[in-house]
Amino acid sequence: MEVYHSISSKKETTMKIELFKKVALTIDIPESHLERGDIATVVDYLVAEDNGELGYALEFFNTIGETVDVLFLPASAVEPLAADGIWHSRHFAQAA
Repeated sequence: MEVYHSISSKKETTMKIELFKKVALTIDIPESHLERGDIATVVDYLVAEDNGELGYALEFFNTIGETVDVLFLPASAVEPLAADGIWHSRHFAQAA
């Protein structure tokens, strides 16, 4: 598991995606029941402790706006939403 630290207060780091913008996962995260294409909101900028890789703190919501998970993922695990994308709803089964 990667260990990340917040870098949102450091002005020298330029992140591709602005804070509080929505993004889509580019990977599946089975242990969190999240799938490629699921939507999250960027809530902080992070850097991995071991390799310096940039990443994001992401908050995932259900379709009625309740938080279902907050994850710290590398920037490569998400992409900005595209104009040709479409929202999709599916049932979310949380781990027991």
